[in-house]
Amino acid sequence: MTVDDIMRLAPVIPVLIIEEVDDAVPLGRALVAGGLRALEVTLRTPVALECIRRMAGEIEGAVVGAGTVTTPQAREQVARAGARFAVSPGLIDGEAADGPVPLLPGIATATELMYGFKMGFSRFKLFPANVVGGIGALKAFASPFAEAKFCPTGGVSLANAADYLSLSNVVCVGGSWVAPPELVRAGAWGKITALAAEAKALA
Repeated sequence: MTVDDIMRLAPVIPVLIIEEVDDAVPLGRALVAGGLRALEVTLRTPVALECIRRMAGEIEGAVVGAGTVTTPQAREQVARAGARFAVSPGLIDGEAADGPVPLLPGIATATELMYGFKMGFSRFKLFPANVVGGIGALKAFASPFAEAKFCPTGGVSLANAADYLSLSNVVCVGGSWVAPPELVRAGAWGKITALAAEAKALA
């Protein structure tokens, strides 16, 4: 699958920070049951790679990816762990669209966007969206950079996701609200499935 294919699976890509390996598979299954198939497991905890391995191997219908990928080495690691895509908070020097696993790089400015084009990318994460202009920035990018499509992440919530998704250059959004840490810790998988279904309905 290409990055564009993955972005079009659902209107929301859950951004997951998983603290306990045993939570990974039930969490992923809960999200997939709600209609969110693309799952971004961030490399922000020591167990992230093992979570990716288990989720990729055990959850039918899931397209498991890795977030917070910041080096070429990390991109290779997540590919070996079974990730089918990688997301970076910024452009990774020397890394192109083609690689061990499809990459969705983050940008925050027009200059970074132009450099991303030069590196061969046309799909980007706007990050941190709420800090770098959000909807206004995306509207400003639409005309001069018509070929670019975005997944804004950072400060995106159920309250503003529909506003982002209404923009012509936004394919999906990234958000952590569909898997709140307190619900994960409580094992409240039914509630997470309900949040996922609510997010899926934004399409």
